[in-house]
Amino acid sequence: MPPSEIQIRQLTLSDAESFRELRLEGLRLNPEAFGSTYDFEKDQPLERYSGWLTNSTVFGAYQNSHLVGTASFTQLSGLKDCHKGLLRAMYVRPTHRRSGAGRQLVQAVIATARQKVERILLAVVSDNQPAIGLYHSLGFRQYGLELHALKHNGIYSDEILMSLDLTAQSQLENQHIR
Repeated sequence: MPPSEIQIRQLTLSDAESFRELRLEGLRLNPEAFGSTYDFEKDQPLERYSGWLTNSTVFGAYQNSHLVGTASFTQLSGLKDCHKGLLRAMYVRPTHRRSGAGRQLVQAVIATARQKVERILLAVVSDNQPAIGLYHSLGFRQYGLELHALKHNGIYSDEILMSLDLTAQSQLENQHIR
């Protein structure tokens, strides 16, 4: 399926139920990739997801009016770290991976972040090579590795810490324009 068939838009409160459904799918199918668990979130009220949509910028990838992927952007709020934001909760249904949905979601986060912060941070499980490749192709660079970052059912997962410097990217783009 060509990327043009995927539409990206910011989720609103009216999308809370479909966001919840997709999030639970991700937690169930890829438990190693998230800091939360399906067992914890399955019984959480819908207000939890409405709150997420209110406090973060969450983008959805749609095909034929069906939510097939999400990615969340949150700006840090401390006095000394508000120049940074987080790319979190990235998930694309297995049926839509390699469709361009993930790339378009991350590009939407980058475009939003560019207006608000200087740097985007993310953490990705170290054996998720497709995601690492995607992030790397969009300019993210590894700056660290957290060993045993997550533990699920007695199994540890390491996380690669990545960063995208939006000020450097803006400077490069300005050089190409001249």
